[in-house]
Amino acid sequence: MDEAGATARRQLAWLSLAMFLAMTLWFSATAATAPIVAEFRLGAGQAAWLTMAVQAGFVAGTLLSAMLNLPDVINTRRLFAAGCLCGAVANAALVKAPGVVELVALRAATGVSLAWVYPPGMKIAAGWFARRRGAALGALIGALTIGSAFPHLLAAASAAIPWRVLMVSASACALAGGAIVELFVGDGPYVGTSARFDPWAVARVFSDRGTRLATLGYLGHMWELYAVWTWIAAFASASLHPALRALAAPGSRGGSVIAFAMIASGGIGSALAGLRADTLGKARVARWAMIASTACCLSAAALFLAPAPVVFAFAVVWGVAVVADSAQLSALVAQYSPRDHVGTALTIQTCAGFLLTMVSIRLVPAIVHVYGWQWAFLFLAPGPALGALALGAVDDRLPG
Repeated sequence: MDEAGATARRQLAWLSLAMFLAMTLWFSATAATAPIVAEFRLGAGQAAWLTMAVQAGFVAGTLLSAMLNLPDVINTRRLFAAGCLCGAVANAALVKAPGVVELVALRAATGVSLAWVYPPGMKIAAGWFARRRGAALGALIGALTIGSAFPHLLAAASAAIPWRVLMVSASACALAGGAIVELFVGDGPYVGTSARFDPWAVARVFSDRGTRLATLGYLGHMWELYAVWTWIAAFASASLHPALRALAAPGSRGGSVIAFAMIASGGIGSALAGLRADTLGKARVARWAMIASTACCLSAAALFLAPAPVVFAFAVVWGVAVVADSAQLSALVAQYSPRDHVGTALTIQTCAGFLLTMVSIRLVPAIVHVYGWQWAFLFLAPGPALGALALGAVDDRLPG
């Protein structure tokens, strides 16, 4: 058992590194919003589509993958590596994009590619762990979160870094992530590595009450998560710098620092929640995180215009809370799903969640236009609040 556990931990370490590298693609263009907006003279709505296009592509990719059972029919490691390769190519092509249409189309293609990275990565991790699955997925989502934050760190580190260099760097990271999974990661024993195509797999997966409740919780979580991640830099910039309170001002170096701190701190929250979830209960830990996250949504308005250290500390606390539930919601779906269609279950869960993010991301600038940045995040509070309510009915007694 010790040898098997050591092998599983090594596999998780390699997979987490690969996920960290691959997910730098997600916010690569978001982190470079300011220079892209300036060069292409984008309006506020067009700037929002730099992130929304990734969400839309991801939704389309996950929907197609779920309907065709791709994460269960195709070897998951091969699918992961293919997603890294396609995403790297699409992201690198941004450096030659002649206009906003091409920018948005390439970001959508990047999102489609990441549909073959994120859910398959969770399935690979679930395959190596049974009793400690919550901790394993917590570590993996933590790596994913820090990878998503990394472009913000690069943007904050030096305003002199051209945005095209950021794009090429993110693509190189993704290629390295795909190579790691191909060379160093194997298939675990606890989920099926391949299955026959089943056109009714999605219906079969969600016939289970536990899966449905966990997915409802996930929807509440996603209503908040990406809207905050996308707009926290602009919110922080408006709070710190009066000149940037206009919606058209996309951010500052201080805003990038706070955005990195918030998103990266989610890696800590995800890992810590995973360590406790397998003993205290996955649904219970996720519910606590969602209650804390609801409180942060409600508190953001009161802390607007607070001193920079206070805004920074608040962003870190919110960053920990907003991601701490994510891995456990996926672990619950994996726990309740048929062994041969865990990949399909995780994929359709993420598809529904990311579809919802397109609404909340686009609503933030609309709220700001009417009420200002101070009240930008208040409308997100019902998401985690309702998610916590749904998780209250989930049976945590099943072994994970």
